[in-house]
Amino acid sequence: MPGVFNLSVDEAVKEVREVRGLGVPSVILFGLPEKKDEVATGAWSEDGIVQQAARAIKSEVQDVVLMGDVCLCEYMSHGHCGIVKADRQSLGAAAAAPPATAEYEIVNDASLELLARTSVSLAGAGIDIIAPSDMMDGRVGVIRTALDNSGFENTPILAYAAKFASGFYGPFREAADSTPQFGDRRSYQMDPANIREAMREIELDIEEGADMIMVKPALPYLDVIAAARERFDLPLAAYQVSGEYAMIEAAARNNWIDRDRVMMESLTSIRRAGASIILTYFAKDAAKILA
Repeated sequence: MPGVFNLSVDEAVKEVREVRGLGVPSVILFGLPEKKDEVATGAWSEDGIVQQAARAIKSEVQDVVLMGDVCLCEYMSHGHCGIVKADRQSLGAAAAAPPATAEYEIVNDASLELLARTSVSLAGAGIDIIAPSDMMDGRVGVIRTALDNSGFENTPILAYAAKFASGFYGPFREAADSTPQFGDRRSYQMDPANIREAMREIELDIEEGADMIMVKPALPYLDVIAAARERFDLPLAAYQVSGEYAMIEAAARNNWIDRDRVMMESLTSIRRAGASIILTYFAKDAAKILA
């Protein structure tokens, strides 16, 4: 991902100050911990990397809105988004066989406890908007209750409500070292072919208390964005993910396309489809053009 880097806390503060000066009102933080384990300790620890970054950014850049991605995959040793109950013998055999041969189960309700704990920790560190991206069932309601019980009644939730099991996440997973070590995420992320399921998932998140909703990825799912905009009257976000960014960059570096023109055309298409918020790795460059 050309131009995109993993940043230390001090460099993250500098980056946020720069993008805020360009007119970008909000950033979302993802963390890469020093150590990973099977209960995602780095996600909910009070001295976790995102918690450290949030405190530092808030102390230096007062008028920025900080979103905190709430997922466990970057912090789990196995790379899945929830607690895994697995057949250890099967997992051992999977090391020399296709990963799909491993027998495992994502334990939904136990994972919710960690997601709620992470959300409260992030809110306490200064995160303004909690953005759960894990796709566990019922997580918005559990997070809302946990935030309310901890005194964060006014902290909104931006739910990754329609997050598809996509091939466009590859560059991010490499950068965050969060590729599943066995199996895949199709049991809890959504079927790319099923728009009706997407609408139902969005509806459920809204019923549980989501203040904003998101479709991810963006460009391959413009129809989903448009359908969500037509049906739901909440702020609607779309995430132009790492693979979308990387394809445009790669084609531009081969002189196959005009980078800036295609970048702006892609962002315009997402806005035209109905997104009122766009998460994109192009934010800094787009802001310079729009200025």
